[in-house]
Amino acid sequence: MAEINVYEQYFEAEHVLNDVPRRAALVMLISTSEEGRIKYEAAATFFPHRDEEDYAVSYDDYFSSVLYEAKGRRSKKREKALLEAFRETVDGMIKEAGASVFWDRPLRDARMG
Repeated sequence: MAEINVYEQYFEAEHVLNDVPRRAALVMLISTSEEGRIKYEAAATFFPHRDEEDYAVSYDDYFSSVLYEAKGRRSKKREKALLEAFRETVDGMIKEAGASVFWDRPLRDARMG
């Protein structure tokens, strides 16, 4: 199995889980390929980010949604389309939990895989 973060970036965020305020989120577009199948998943994990050096991601506040799964392989065209709708996808996925990602406040530059 090959799993690649097609896109990942840290942002200021807001969520409270188990009485622990989370002030940052790592958002990812994950590609998994195995046995001639490809899957794309949007994911977000919220973590405390107590200071500017704290990037200790805790996976207890994790959201994910499969966006695409079929026979085939990675496609730059498909990835571009998924990334164009990525923010709206993540916002919809976390909305019910009362979580927010502040897209205009990145903590680090995006990484593309």
